[in-house]
Amino acid sequence: MSKNRKPEVDAAIKDVDYNKNSYQIELRTNHGAILLDLLPEVAPGHCSNLIGLARIGYYDGVMFHRVINGFMIQGGCPLGTGTGGPGYTIKAEFNATPHVAGVLSMARTNDPNSGGSQFFICLGTHAYLDRQYTAFGRTADAASLEVVRKIGNLPTNSSDKPLQAATIEKATVIARPKA
Repeated sequence: MSKNRKPEVDAAIKDVDYNKNSYQIELRTNHGAILLDLLPEVAPGHCSNLIGLARIGYYDGVMFHRVINGFMIQGGCPLGTGTGGPGYTIKAEFNATPHVAGVLSMARTNDPNSGGSQFFICLGTHAYLDRQYTAFGRTADAASLEVVRKIGNLPTNSSDKPLQAATIEKATVIARPKA
């Protein structure tokens, strides 16, 4: 099992305050920037987890290891295989957010409470995922969704791994005071 990064994540999110700030994550990839609006009103634990992992540099240099055109792009595995994680899991926060193009959701195994660091961004509408996977963000603008689609159109091998690298060069947390 991977080293447990939970203590680092917990330390990195001590100042997170959803009442005072709205939060975004910018994933700077080798295909362009993806700006994500987080949805703490429906999944605060997942949002805090992503913020913490981003702040400790967990996603820097990690690839989108699974790409299925028309379905989703998946990243967040430090091994690039879909088998790695942060050494801990978080509880599911199923909610009514529909899985439509641009929605950020937590990847998991058959166990609903097995999410950790791997996430996916939808390329289309997938209602069968609703209330089965934790949606906790969405692309903030058309340019970000276009980058997601660009990665989603990459040719892949038989294991859905892109033949051309799709790498998160840097994940940055943006906190903006609420008006």
